[in-house]
Amino acid sequence: MNTVNINDGNITDLDAYMLELGRRAATASKSLAVASRASKDKALRIAADLLREQAAVILEANAKDIALAEAQNLPAARLDRILLNEGRLESIAQALEAIADLPDPVGDVIKHWTVEHNELDISRIRVPLGVIGVIYESRPNVTADAAALCLKSGNAVILRGSSEIMNSAAAIAACFETALRRAELDPFCVQLISTADRAAVGLLLGGLDNKVDVIVPRGGKSLVARVQEEARIPVFAHLDGICHSYIHKDADLQMAIDVVLNAKMRRVGICGATETVLIDRDCASTYLPAIAEALIAAGCELRGEADGQAIEPRLVQANEADWGTEYLDNILSIRIVDNIEAAMQHIADYSSNHTDAIITANADAAEIFLKNVDSAIVMHNCSTQFADGGEFGMGAEIGIATGRFHARGPVGLDQLTTFKYAVRGHGQTRPK
Repeated sequence: MNTVNINDGNITDLDAYMLELGRRAATASKSLAVASRASKDKALRIAADLLREQAAVILEANAKDIALAEAQNLPAARLDRILLNEGRLESIAQALEAIADLPDPVGDVIKHWTVEHNELDISRIRVPLGVIGVIYESRPNVTADAAALCLKSGNAVILRGSSEIMNSAAAIAACFETALRRAELDPFCVQLISTADRAAVGLLLGGLDNKVDVIVPRGGKSLVARVQEEARIPVFAHLDGICHSYIHKDADLQMAIDVVLNAKMRRVGICGATETVLIDRDCASTYLPAIAEALIAAGCELRGEADGQAIEPRLVQANEADWGTEYLDNILSIRIVDNIEAAMQHIADYSSNHTDAIITANADAAEIFLKNVDSAIVMHNCSTQFADGGEFGMGAEIGIATGRFHARGPVGLDQLTTFKYAVRGHGQTRPK
């Protein structure tokens, strides 16, 4: 296939442009798969330094994105997801350095054994997946997180940010291109699709002539639904972040207030934000007013049913749709439940299997909850907003997966690898 110039900003043949991205990524992935840890970590540290050195350029690009978003009257929560500032940029740089500090998963021997009857020496070894396509909305930091995790795990990545962050994403991606060159790695290990044409997403989901091995969507429900429907290759994703915080009757009240307030209001627009609070009936008369007071003071609208409204009249009438809604806003639904079994049943009925938490001083109740709630992440006595690869000690994450195959929960370095078997013998032949 003839190559095309993919960096001239003038795409006249989208099919050829995307196929060239795939070809270059596939070639880059082969050299990256065998690159040394030292070279990969060097690239990550250079990228972190460049993010700091180029902060003014990146923030200027982000200001353009914010201005365009404001002109489109995007809601405040969405604007917050787009926004970069010096503090957030420094956090991104620190995340890259944290990823560089992590052990290299490539080549890690997961398991080693010798088969008794044939004396074969067998190792199961981590290897990269190959080429990863990441499609994301609103969050320019995903550009760096995804690039860094893919680079460290030996995978080439093709990034497709939404139109509202194109300037920010391009400025961040440029830091990686320079860093890769300085570390003497293939600069096409990290590529950003430079067109807002939605047809580019469809081509990426088709696999680019079998060059892309997996897709990771990071965004709203409509984006993820489209990816899951159209993708012709494996997808790591979650559709909704309908997270619950359950206040058990043996919870410490002050802890419950503090944790719920953080779980909902720290950042309302992230997938780990609590959307529904469940409260045991035995403690509701005391706990609900106190928790409601803290949330309302923080600017949160509360919705509930008649039994909750009888205790706390400031609850707005909830309807059935509220229990299955990911608000991503200053809105929270509250339901009173009879006991832990009723709480777990509500979660089974309405949870998106993302993150669900129990707050209790009762260790037995906590273990029942952790064992029986079938979500990718289950928590005890902490905010659901800890549902994040960085907070899990993974350095960062490329997304949260709620499926059951290959990856579940935060998708970090280990989840971006597969494995192969290395079998060593000394001349054995298999009997007829």
